[in-house]
Amino acid sequence: MSTILLVEDEELNRTLVKAVLSRSADPVVRDAEVVDATSLAAARARLTADHIDLILLDMNLPDGNGLTLARELSESDTPKPTVIAVTASVLPQDRAAAIEAGCDDFLDKPYAAADLVATVARHLTN
Repeated sequence: MSTILLVEDEELNRTLVKAVLSRSADPVVRDAEVVDATSLAAARARLTADHIDLILLDMNLPDGNGLTLARELSESDTPKPTVIAVTASVLPQDRAAAIEAGCDDFLDKPYAAADLVATVARHLTN
């Protein structure tokens, strides 16, 4: 079973993402354990304590920009989980900055539930 770290400060968004993933028709997505963090500090703590396969990483967090964490993970000597940037900033330069920082994919808010599931499934099955 895979573990997904959902880094999102908005409670409603966390609840919706967890509901969509847990009800997915794709068993790889549906059976994944979803743990969450509401800040960069909490995400770092989760990454230290748990094995994480995939991160859904909000860019605008109370204690900084999610790209900071993506860069830290890319520069680390330890194996990096897949990182999917999740943001309402949909300009081409935002997407490019996320990929340059080490994100493996980019999901724009608001997104359709099917797009979330497809993106997660694509990375968990590779």
